[in-house]
Amino acid sequence: AGDFVGNITKEVHLGILEFLRGTRLEVRVNDADNPDVAEIYELIIPPETAPGTRFKIPRAEKLGRSFVIVRVKAQPDFRFKVRGSDLRCDLKISSQRAAQGGVESVRSATGNFLRVQIPKKISRNEIIRLAGEGLPKPRGGRGDLLMRIIYRPEVRITRQRGR
Repeated sequence: AGDFVGNITKEVHLGILEFLRGTRLEVRVNDADNPDVAEIYELIIPPETAPGTRFKIPRAEKLGRSFVIVRVKAQPDFRFKVRGSDLRCDLKISSQRAAQGGVESVRSATGNFLRVQIPKKISRNEIIRLAGEGLPKPRGGRGDLLMRIIYRPEVRITRQRGR
């Protein structure tokens, strides 16, 4: 083996489903110190990987005993905000549903529909927590899905007579 070259650290953003289902990445290294060596490594992200996980890829032997360290982070999603392993979103309901309570159907991070029990007289900005419906946690298990209650504006349109 050659001399110790030094580790290279890289951050990559993955979509929510990629953390849950896993994915494959191609890691290319362009090292000015070794322009003749084409460094391309395959990195397999296993299903149920937690955000913040670091992967250590050994570099080509002729480059010494160094590694490419890849840290995976969650990229923002149009429906969910990511906080650690928890997912946050807004749940829009009518003021009647808020007053009376009942069940709403919500799409989870995996795309499945979840039945959410809305308590009677829930107020704006209250949070409903669905345990275990978030992203994987570093030491096993899953984070939670936190839904903030938003009232849907009610619009009534009536015809004006005589115009």
